[in-house]
This record gives sequence, structure tokens and C-alpha cells, in this order.
Amino acid sequence: MQSLFNILQCALEKREQLALCTVVETSGSTPLKAGAKMLIWANGDSAGTIGGGNVESQVIADAIKLILQNESKLIDYALLKQNMCCGGTMKIFIEPQKPQKQLIVFGSGHIGSHVAFYAQKLQFKTILIDERSKMLDKTDVPDIQKFPLNHKEAFSKLLFDSDTYVIICTHQHEYDREILAYCINQNTAYLGMIGSMRKILITKKRFLEHNICSKEQLDRVDMPMGFDIGQNGPEEIALGIVAKIVAVSNQKEIIQKVKTETYEEASFDSNGCS
Repeated sequence: MQSLFNILQCALEKREQLALCTVVETSGSTPLKAGAKMLIWANGDSAGTIGGGNVESQVIADAIKLILQNESKLIDYALLKQNMCCGGTMKIFIEPQKPQKQLIVFGSGHIGSHVAFYAQKLQFKTILIDERSKMLDKTDVPDIQKFPLNHKEAFSKLLFDSDTYVIICTHQHEYDREILAYCINQNTAYLGMIGSMRKILITKKRFLEHNICSKEQLDRVDMPMGFDIGQNGPEEIALGIVAKIVAVSNQKEIIQKVKTETYEEASFDSNGCS
């Protein structure tokens, strides 16, 4: 049984969708007794067994539905009705297994490092990415993954899904835009970028003019990201960002929109700053 849990742990690390199915009670003649377990993936793959035959096929079908619904359920299976010759009944608990919520932080400066600190307190699996290894070394937060890589090198090492939260706060505007252009087409629960109102407006204008994404995709990005809690220090800004992420994870629809200018009004200043 330990090997089955090892398989489960590896699957969760790969952010795969699956369910743990456990026989919790049996009566009459059944192929396996209480305690038997199997893993079922959303694509129908499986590991382990709860007895085989038609009943196992039905459990697989039920598990796939419950994974998609993210719902756990205790189901009674009568083996006679499932064309099994045993004649008994089984109660099987089907429990979808969700990976830990994942926070990817691009940039380990003052804000990024404080975001990583707060996120760890809230049980996020946190990945901190920065090509400046010295900056990463200064971030003394236990149990986070650090990627001392340029963001383009890091992309291939990342897994995105509906439990992935991304914040972009690097030391260069162009890095931020390159990361946003990549992440905006990934599956994420939250995507935010730091910046002034001017930077945000110019970013939106560029993305639309170059057909990088749609206006609807841009509207789903939180930028400037986080709640404005009335302070400007890096600790307070980071706290506002993490508060927004937690609110979104609790299914609060609160993405802030930029309304002070239209995209067409955004333009570069005389020295090309953005």
C-alpha cells in the first residue's frame, strides 16, 4: 500500500487530476474487503484495485465524474446488479485529490520576497524565480522552491493549472511584459502584474496592437495587482497582493480594472519610458 501512496504523491507533485477510491465497508461475498484502494486519473488510467470486473469499471466512470465536479462521495455498489457473481455489496468512498495551491512569483526583489514569506504562512506551494541568484539568496523563506533562472528558461520547468497563482514583479518592465505574454495563455486561477497606471495602460495597448491576446484576456489580469491598503512600503504592497490572491482563491470576483484612460490614450513619453 505504501507504493500506492508514493504514486499518489508523485502524481500530485506533477499536478495531475486523480481520485483515491477506498472500500470502506463490504457485506456478503466480495472480491476484496474494507481497506482496498485504487487511484483513478481523470483520463481513466488507474493504479491498484478494488476487486476488478464490472464494478471496478463503474467506479472508474464515477470517479472521473467526481474529479470533474471536485466532489467526494460514498457510493453503494451491489455486485449482483453489476453482473458480478459474488453477490455482495461494497461501499466505496471516492475522494478527488487536489494538488496544493501553487504560487509562482517572478522576481525576488523586496515585494516578491515578502509575497513569498506571506504565502508560505498560508500553505501555498511557492516558487520564486529570478535570474539574479544573489537576490534569491537574500530571500530567507523556508520550504520554497528557488529557480535562479531567466524567466524564459524557467517557463519549461513550470506546470500551470486551475490552482496556480502567478504574480509578476521583476526588475525590468520588458521582463514583466514577456512573462505576462506567456502566462496570459496558460491555465491559471490568478495572474497579476505590478506597475504604475501608465505602465499598465501601455502594456495593454502593446498587447492589443500586436495581437498577443484579446481584450477579454487582458481584463482578467489583475494589474496593478493587489488591494490598495493605503500604504506604499514593500511589506504593505506584498500584503495587499497576497490578500487579493486569497480572496480569489475563495472565489471572490474582485479583479481591479484600469478606468482612468483608454488604451488608445496610452503612449510613450519623450524618452521612451513605459
